[in-house]
Amino acid sequence: MTTETLPLPPVPHSGEGTRRLPRPGTYTAGPGRCIVELTARYGPFVTLRRRLTSSDATLTVPADTDHCALRLELSGGPLRPSVLVFESDGGEPADDGSRLVCPGELTLRGKPVPAGLPLRIVDCTAERLLVTGTTQVSYRRLRAATGFTLPRTRPADRLRLLVAAEFT
Repeated sequence: MTTETLPLPPVPHSGEGTRRLPRPGTYTAGPGRCIVELTARYGPFVTLRRRLTSSDATLTVPADTDHCALRLELSGGPLRPSVLVFESDGGEPADDGSRLVCPGELTLRGKPVPAGLPLRIVDCTAERLLVTGTTQVSYRRLRAATGFTLPRTRPADRLRLLVAAEFT
């Protein structure tokens, strides 16, 4: 046994240079390839955790820029009968291509709330992108803007969305 810490070799990047996005085009994540979880938190406590159904998950990579567009359409669980939509038109790679920063907005009942979705790029090939990420939104702000409420037995001060998707 040794007490010496060995350096780890850097993870090789797939793709050209620091570009960690697939080839230009529109990619979708099927229902079985996009997992979204809604968590309501009150302080350190989780008061509600539900899986949401992704009816539409698309990633559009244009040919002329490193920016991409991301759209997630979510339903089910505590959102019934509403649909929650996350849209971002300015997603760009960051941290040497290992992350994808997607500033955008969550829209519920036709009313937008600003939100950012930082994604970690797990794997990227020319035709496939595997990402995971989380975003948090103030429950009070979402409730004031959209009228969305949780049951009284589920207090919350913030909501967290966990997203894991494979775009092909």
